[in-house]
Amino acid sequence: MRLSRITAGFLFLAACATARAAEPADEVARGEYLVIIMECGGCHTTGALRGQRRQDRHLAGSEVGLGYAGADGKPGAVFPPNLTSDPETGLGNWTDEQILEAFRHGRRPDGRMLSPAMPWPAYGSRLAEADAHAIVAYLRSLPPVNYRAPANFAPGEAATGPYMIVTGE
Repeated sequence: MRLSRITAGFLFLAACATARAAEPADEVARGEYLVIIMECGGCHTTGALRGQRRQDRHLAGSEVGLGYAGADGKPGAVFPPNLTSDPETGLGNWTDEQILEAFRHGRRPDGRMLSPAMPWPAYGSRLAEADAHAIVAYLRSLPPVNYRAPANFAPGEAATGPYMIVTGE
């Protein structure tokens, strides 16, 4: 009887250790799922806005900007940035809290607000805590890709790269 209880205890501890070991992988998988259904790659992946996604640059930023017209009708554009773990051009030097702040409240570490093209009010501000952390875990799991998207430009400034404007007309 005593041996059975000891064996059962070891089996229970082994099961708990296995469950804990699987949690990070499960969290990353959940984050990947959320990033896919939220279609983050549709803007943040090179080639996606041209209909030719480059999987070697998955979530590493776009070479095509999302254009908009200013009050005077002149175009400006925002270029979706690199979300990989690259410390120079991506999120590698951002803390988890800074990433959460950006997609939950639209605020970058330097205090600037994200472009209205980033749908943080629709996505990030409504995510469950566990889902938000799963997205961060997934972004942290991405291999670093050293790519800097062109700089955003305001209406009336010189274009820094190709951009597209989608209108409802």
